[in-house]
Amino acid sequence: MKNEFDVVIIGGGVAGLSAALVLGRARRDVVVIDGGTPRNAPAAHAHGFLTRDGVPPQELLELGREEVRGYGVEFVDDVVFRLRHDKTVELASGRVITGRRILMTTGLADELPDVPGVAERFGTDVLHCPYCHGWEVRDRRFGVLATSDKSVHQALIVWQWSKDLTFFTHTQEISAEDRAKLTGLGVRIVDGKVSELAVENDRLTGVRLVNGELVERDVVFVGPKFVPHDKLLEQIGCQRTETGFVAVDEQGRTSVDGVWAAGNVVDPMAQLVVAAGAAYKLATVLNFDLVTEDQGATLASA
Repeated sequence: MKNEFDVVIIGGGVAGLSAALVLGRARRDVVVIDGGTPRNAPAAHAHGFLTRDGVPPQELLELGREEVRGYGVEFVDDVVFRLRHDKTVELASGRVITGRRILMTTGLADELPDVPGVAERFGTDVLHCPYCHGWEVRDRRFGVLATSDKSVHQALIVWQWSKDLTFFTHTQEISAEDRAKLTGLGVRIVDGKVSELAVENDRLTGVRLVNGELVERDVVFVGPKFVPHDKLLEQIGCQRTETGFVAVDEQGRTSVDGVWAAGNVVDPMAQLVVAAGAAYKLATVLNFDLVTEDQGATLASA
C-alpha cells in the first residue's frame, strides 16, 4: 500500500476532483481522501455546471472520479483527523499518508436557523441560492426568513425569480430605508418571530408565526451561516482573514509552507463551477512549484 505521494488532496468534491484531474494529467502521484459527506447532498440536482446542469450531485462526483482514475489518481474513502506540519495526514482507519504538498478542498457546512422545518426541508423547498435552484421554483409563492443583516439583500435578489414575495423579519430589525425599498417592489413585510415551517404531504405549505398566524408560502429562502471545514488547517496554525476564513494568496497558498486550499473552505461564495475553476488554476501553479523543486534537485545532483 503506497503512503507517499506528490500531492495529498483532502476533500473529494468538485474542487478536489478538478485539481486531481490537472495534477494526474501532469503525471503527479496524487491521492484524494474523502469522507463522503458532500455539502450539496440534500439537493436532488446540481445546477450551473456547463454540460452537467441538473445532474444529481452524487452522479457528478462519480463521473469526476471515473475520469480522474484514468490518470492514475488514487482514492481513499476515509476521514483525516490530524494534519502535521511535515505534511503527514493521519486517518481514522490508522493509515498514515505523506505528501510533498497538501491541498485542502474540504468545503463548508451550512449552519441553519433553529426553526423547526428548516433543516428538514433544506435543499427541497427551503433554499439558499437562487442561482442554484431559482429556475426550478420560479413564480411560486416565495418567503425570505430574515436571520442576518444580509437577508434584505437576499430578498432583493430572489425577487428576480418571483414577484410574490413575503419578507419575514423574524429576529431582525430592518431600517426604514430597507422597508421602503422592499414595499416599493411589492414585497410584503411580516413582522414577528417565526415559530415553524408548516409542512403537509411532504410539501412546504407556509410559515407560522409565534402568534399562530400562518402565511401560505411554497418556497422559503434562508441565509445559513457558513462554517468552513478547516479544523485541520487550524491544527497547523494557518493564518485567517478578518472574515474568519483561512487566508490564501491569489494562487491558493496558505501561510504554512506546502499547504494549499481551494473551494468553499476558503471561499464561501464559490459556486460549483467557480470552485472547480479555482482549483484548476491552483493545481497548475502547485504543479509548477513541484517542477521547480524537482529541477533544482536534478541540477544539484548533476
